[in-house]
Amino acid sequence: MAKSRKISTLLTCSALSFGLFASAAQASAHMDEQSTKVPIEVASTEVEFSKNDLIQKFRDLFPNQFDFLSSNDFQMSGGHMYPDDEKIRYHLYFSKAVNGKQLHGSVGFVGDDLEIEHFSFQPLNEADALFPAKVSKEEARKIAIEFMSHIPTEEAYQLETDIQQYYPHRILTEPIRYSFMFTRTKHQVPIADQKMQVTVLGNGDVVEFYKNPVHKGAATFEDVEKVKDEKEILQKIKDNLSADLYYSINMDTGKRTIELVYQPKTSNVHALTGQWQRANGYSTEPPKKTKIEKIVAEPLPPKKEGITKEEARKLAEQLLESKSDDVKLTIQSVEEMKNHNGQQVFSIHYMYQVANGGYGTTLEINKHTGEIIQYSDMSYQMLEQAGKEAPKGKPLSEKEALASAITHLKEWAPSYLHHYAYPLDEAHVDEQSGVYYFSFPRVVNGIPVIGDQISVSINPDSSLNNLYVQYQEEAQWPAIDEIISEEEAKAIYEKALSAQLNYTKKAEAQHYDLVYVPVFNGQSFSTLDAKTGKWNSLTGEENTIVVTHPWAEKELNYLLNAKILEVKDGETFNGDALATKGEALKVIVNSLTYFYADWYGEREDRSQTFENINPDHPYYQVVEHAVGMGVIKQDTSFNVDAPITREELAVWYIRILGLEQAAKHSDIYKLDLQDADQVQAGNIGYVALANSIGLLPAEKGHFNPDQEMTYAELAVSIIRLAHEMSVR
Repeated sequence: MAKSRKISTLLTCSALSFGLFASAAQASAHMDEQSTKVPIEVASTEVEFSKNDLIQKFRDLFPNQFDFLSSNDFQMSGGHMYPDDEKIRYHLYFSKAVNGKQLHGSVGFVGDDLEIEHFSFQPLNEADALFPAKVSKEEARKIAIEFMSHIPTEEAYQLETDIQQYYPHRILTEPIRYSFMFTRTKHQVPIADQKMQVTVLGNGDVVEFYKNPVHKGAATFEDVEKVKDEKEILQKIKDNLSADLYYSINMDTGKRTIELVYQPKTSNVHALTGQWQRANGYSTEPPKKTKIEKIVAEPLPPKKEGITKEEARKLAEQLLESKSDDVKLTIQSVEEMKNHNGQQVFSIHYMYQVANGGYGTTLEINKHTGEIIQYSDMSYQMLEQAGKEAPKGKPLSEKEALASAITHLKEWAPSYLHHYAYPLDEAHVDEQSGVYYFSFPRVVNGIPVIGDQISVSINPDSSLNNLYVQYQEEAQWPAIDEIISEEEAKAIYEKALSAQLNYTKKAEAQHYDLVYVPVFNGQSFSTLDAKTGKWNSLTGEENTIVVTHPWAEKELNYLLNAKILEVKDGETFNGDALATKGEALKVIVNSLTYFYADWYGEREDRSQTFENINPDHPYYQVVEHAVGMGVIKQDTSFNVDAPITREELAVWYIRILGLEQAAKHSDIYKLDLQDADQVQAGNIGYVALANSIGLLPAEKGHFNPDQEMTYAELAVSIIRLAHEMSVR
């Protein structure tokens, strides 16, 4: 029988998963440190539940929704557990062909009570979830709360309202998703690491659920009655608050832009003692500005004066050499290319193989210097997969780990080091693995750069665990002569500051501390535009530019928010302006594919389809991508600046739908249009299909094939195309 549960909505619940207020640079570093847990298979004799038990539990959670699935549509995987958690986990998978389409999903349960831990579902029809969505965000919120009411638990959960989702780019054929985070509370205080997330499609279907795995039973919590007064703590944070200036790399649209931002320098405060929370404990010392110290004062010579493909392979074989006879290294390919940072590199794809499978990734080596750009040590995981114990030395201190990191950097990436400084934040150590994680920021004009850093992690035996060099040459960095002062930035932060009481703990501990978390305007992470003093969003979710139009306003603004259409000034944008072929292709490519021109590596065999669109042309990657999609065909030249007509767009759209072979048979089509004679003979089938499907419908019996398309017309028609693609 389901246990009763409580759900409340808190105005601002900004629990931090890291347990302390972290900088954006810290957040980036912490994302790299998540080690993969290796599941341990459980003998079939220890599995206590059958497939039918799991199916019944599944149907209890989703009454009536999946009644069309029979027992034969489900499959159960064997139970497994993790090394640090003895609870057995069970997975149930389902799939079924319905009307020629495949429906599939999965659900995971844990423990003796079969508590749901995760769920994902791919519905058959997502057309109602495309823009414009069938349900609004507010309606989806109610659906998520209703779903949560069916999750059996005695614990109270509250809905967060500042969940930060990152939306760098959304394509039109992907359904609209609304995600809601619910945080468990104790004594009405959020517990930072105990969350459930529910995702609702734009058609109202709950398609994802995830619950953070937690250890139950022995956890203890500090007494909420003993916390210091919030006003006292808030004043303490204000008295020690500072604003640090950074260059920030913005990749929201796939293009690399550089901004000057202010970021607060502060930390969580222990609610009982008033001490400042650090990465690995508490201190009476408040957070202070860290002196920027370059790793090396003068440039070091590169590791090599250039290497060949064969030398790169040999270097990879030495670096990646297997540590066990039971683990076999295979170099799958060595490819010369230009990576997304514009560096000429050898990209080396490799695999480690053991008896029951294998894992692979990529090593990148700079062709001109022989230095490592990207490296991950997989040997420890592979030893575990082979049933071997990884070597363990005496745990390192942070000082020892940092010294090892510097040694490895001087060996593997020396020529970059004069651009980078020692870490500005404390290192994080994974208590279970003993791995230390460091982030060395790039420094330009004495200012650290968020987004350009060297990430290094060190194993307990001082060996290199991970190395990634993020570096791009920049022609110009924003000047600092027209920015607000540090004191002005600090005043803005102070005005927006509040303190959020949270329960947090170290990863492996079972005791929760009470801490006050600094938040600004209710947001966990906030930066200020140093030129304007306005708030920036780190999530990329909201677009501040809004355009107006008499009949295509919603469509145009959706394309803006989805990062499909680029508009610099909403007030001067004219939706009735003519769209060029180049801009139309860019909208099509961005609408239908996850395409980031600046992130596509330039390979040795780059083709050039049109004589006038060479690799240096601003539309080169868009045009070549469109050729690869089959939107446009090879020819002598392509005029990206010419307007796009309705007839030409009809041809492009029908090709995208895969109907070109049918459209080519123009003799089988009869255009019942008053201007049919104005359509080129070879395009009659394309126009007939585009009209009948409703992509580019005729008006009052006229198709107007030579009419040049405006941005508004393009926006409306591309959304129609996305809907048509979703049902095919």
